[in-house]
Amino acid sequence: MPEASRSDANVLGSFIRAQRTMANLSLRQLSALTEVSNPYLSQIERGLSEPSIRVLKSIAAALNISAEALYEQAGLIGGDQVDQPATEAAIRSDRRLTEQQRHALLTVYRTCLEANGHE
Repeated sequence: MPEASRSDANVLGSFIRAQRTMANLSLRQLSALTEVSNPYLSQIERGLSEPSIRVLKSIAAALNISAEALYEQAGLIGGDQVDQPATEAAIRSDRRLTEQQRHALLTVYRTCLEANGHE
């Protein structure tokens, strides 16, 4: 893997690990939710493997984050194209809220975006 790709893979892997930790999921639980093998998810989190778009979508769905957030971390899209992940990340990381409150806010936020024609 070229050095630039390895760096992107490390950033992506760290981001996925952080999101999984915030969601209180073990690697095995994430594996079951995504239908992606536990060893492969481990390689992704350690930056040793670059996942396909299908795998990224599956991970995003399991972690309740937008696929675009993972695409941005993977270097597939630029940060200026998507501002939604920053808002969602802020909601997910606010420990003053309960898990149920964070989930409700994310649902309302996404519903508003969809109502305005943004997905």
